[in-house]
Amino acid sequence: MDHRTLLFSFLLTLHLSGVISTTFNIVNKCEYTVWPGILSNAGVPPLSTTGFVLQTGESTTITAPTSWGGRFWGRTHCSQDSTTGKFSCVTGDCGSGKLECSGNGATPPATLAEFTLDGAGGLDFFDVSLVDGYNVAMLVVPDGGSSAGNCGSTGCIGDLNGACPSELKVMSVEGDEGVVACKSACEAFGSEEYCCSGAYGTPDTCKPSSYSQVFKTACPRAYSYAYDDKTSTFTCESADYTITFCPVPNTSQKESQGQNTNHESSSNSTTSTLVDNGTMEYVGAADQSEISWATCVHVFQSQAISGIISITTLLWHLCLLF
Repeated sequence: MDHRTLLFSFLLTLHLSGVISTTFNIVNKCEYTVWPGILSNAGVPPLSTTGFVLQTGESTTITAPTSWGGRFWGRTHCSQDSTTGKFSCVTGDCGSGKLECSGNGATPPATLAEFTLDGAGGLDFFDVSLVDGYNVAMLVVPDGGSSAGNCGSTGCIGDLNGACPSELKVMSVEGDEGVVACKSACEAFGSEEYCCSGAYGTPDTCKPSSYSQVFKTACPRAYSYAYDDKTSTFTCESADYTITFCPVPNTSQKESQGQNTNHESSSNSTTSTLVDNGTMEYVGAADQSEISWATCVHVFQSQAISGIISITTLLWHLCLLF
């Protein structure tokens, strides 16, 4: 390999590394603190953080490399023991004893946003899952990218804690916070029928239960049981993503620090409609300035990549002259 080929390869690697990536914008619109957790799939390097805190109205941006896969969730009602220093959460706890989850997943029940980037056909695959139960409302919105495949918003924006069947309810430790999460039937009863295991371990034998139907009715685009693929898996190409906790302000939980909120939930606050193009439109949910900014960033990155390739190609031609 001559020096010109080596130069071209070096320049291409140098410029493209760190540019081709996916950005996740994590936003907390809940009227209480949320502690997001992140778990990368097996064999996939962890992201720059695996757990952090978001106060009401705060957001943070995390960059994931090409082909990353993993899940995001929100932990609620968290505290640190003043004697031992151990960190723990009433819902979504990852058992690490620290703010960072460090390779541990969420303890059910927890609402999950699951991603596989740059999968089959170069598409990102993502979903919001209630298979492990529900603890906080969540919305995933693709920003930029192409509309290849089934590229649309998904999530569960309603307050399932308020609609949770009594046998699935998780109450706060002290009891003064009311219902803080809603178990899946699998978690509550452990039977093969509800867990889609054993004799019920195939799509033909595992069917929706009356409990999963409660989740599906409230959140028709979210996974409600293990084989709920047809209406719950979404795909985009080269997109960034905004993940919002409580996209419609939800006051069913009091703040995690023990301070009461002075608002009441309204059934109108969870209004959502499906528009003709198959995307979700949430009334009062999305902050368009956030989405527009993320889209601009993604467009800039795409244009930057094109510009870098053009410059590298020009340098290659210059090398040929010498």
